[in-house]
Amino acid sequence: MAVSKAEYERRVERFVRTCRDHGMKVTHQRMEVFRELAGTEEHPDAEAIYQSVRQRVPAISRDTVYRTLASLEEQGIVHKAEILFSKARYDANTDRHHHFVCTECGRVRDFYSEALNELPLPKTVTSLGRIESAHVQLRGVCAACARRKR
Repeated sequence: MAVSKAEYERRVERFVRTCRDHGMKVTHQRMEVFRELAGTEEHPDAEAIYQSVRQRVPAISRDTVYRTLASLEEQGIVHKAEILFSKARYDANTDRHHHFVCTECGRVRDFYSEALNELPLPKTVTSLGRIESAHVQLRGVCAACARRKR
């Protein structure tokens, strides 16, 4: 599913600004990898990103895509969504959000919840170490898969 034009432009603007702030060049290949993520609400894995970008930039290598994703994640420009029993998936949505994962088709969807954002962490968790981030992952059957089953 595609994002709105305004959201796409906001993401690209943030990408360019963050790259420049961190002294990273905004190369054609970096831009194409990021554009692949910025234009979708899907959460593609690195191989899917490589295959799509390769259609526009035939000379791009798999290694370049993987290294680009790693550096963009390191700079906080994209997030790696570690989905249970799945390849790592990437997300250009850096706003605070959570994920719904369909156990049938594997589709990952973002959702927002102030209530979940405000959940207090139990002392047993905080005593383990410094918590740097937390998000909720809900698993179930998406509406499309539920309709197909009927």
